[in-house]
Amino acid sequence: MTVDARNDASPRPLRADAERNRRLILEVAGEVFAEKGLDAGFDEIARRAGVGAGTVYRRFPHRDELVEALLTRRLDELGELAHQAIENPDAWAGLVEFLETSIGMQMRDRGLRELMEVSGRWADCSVSAKSKLVPVLILMLRRAQDQGLVRTDVEITDLGVLATMVSSVHDPDQPELWRRYLALFLDGLRTDLTEPVPLPSTAPSEQFYASFRA
Repeated sequence: MTVDARNDASPRPLRADAERNRRLILEVAGEVFAEKGLDAGFDEIARRAGVGAGTVYRRFPHRDELVEALLTRRLDELGELAHQAIENPDAWAGLVEFLETSIGMQMRDRGLRELMEVSGRWADCSVSAKSKLVPVLILMLRRAQDQGLVRTDVEITDLGVLATMVSSVHDPDQPELWRRYLALFLDGLRTDLTEPVPLPSTAPSEQFYASFRA
């Protein structure tokens, strides 16, 4: 084998190892960010992944690069959910299913919840992925309005605020409490409501209410 041939072959396993490490880091970072938020330490990600901290920093020198790579996937998942909602002949049912599923994802994933906040440190992260998502969400909303099921004065930014407010209702003792407030908001969007839908979950505990006033 010539020197040139050896040189051509030698980098291949390194590239494969690097790609495996990258995938592993992304997977573990997703778990850590979901539990602890986007400010979770690289050291913990490295420890859980079984690699050195230097490996994490080589693959992702800046935290924003890791956040972008990981959460763009999450936004793509939201885009798929929105497309499924658009394909539902019942535009209201599609809209409700999207909101329930997407907010449920945020409740289970603190990192995604932080990314989707309308303001805050990570609000400007994954801008291109968010930009791709917005037109699909607008179409989803417009279909429900065209079918006469949602108030015509509701805008897509209203849904963003709604989702942010509902996803902030996070009580470990009542993990489904957010559904109660989603139901209240959904009733406010509808034009065909004859009687209120029974509210899911029970009212918040005094302890949880006190934490909001603190």
